[in-house]
Amino acid sequence: MNLLYPDTIVGSLKDIDLTYYWDLGKRGIILDIDNTITPWHQDTIAEGARIFIEEALRMPFQVCLLSNATYKRSAKIARQYNIPYVAMALKPRKKSFKQALGNMKLSAGQVIVIGDQLFTDIWGGNRTGCYTILVTPLDKKEFIWTQMMRGLESLLLRRRK
Repeated sequence: MNLLYPDTIVGSLKDIDLTYYWDLGKRGIILDIDNTITPWHQDTIAEGARIFIEEALRMPFQVCLLSNATYKRSAKIARQYNIPYVAMALKPRKKSFKQALGNMKLSAGQVIVIGDQLFTDIWGGNRTGCYTILVTPLDKKEFIWTQMMRGLESLLLRRRK
């Protein structure tokens, strides 16, 4: 069960103190796309996410997108910052998280995984040995399967308290 719990829970990306994590020795960030940096199934990066990514890259964190979205959509979003991406990742598969780590040439202990779902982003990040941060989804609109899983996620998070 501990693999399903994030190391930290925040309301949004703006609540993440990048300097704090840099000082802890973190050097990379694996970012989910849907409902973490873009509203579900859209290509436009949310303003808060744009600011977060730009600040991370300036520090200079390495950033890699990791998504179950298509190659075409993931590439379009990643190109905006010329950052690597892993698409059609089948999260929480370890293989895709390890591919993202390889893209950044960092070890799991140096990387933060940030996403909006326990059963994909957090579980996969924890299984790989990364530090995990759960963010509140940007939008309520999402894939039907994800909507169904939100209820279970909510129960698990309440049990943790």
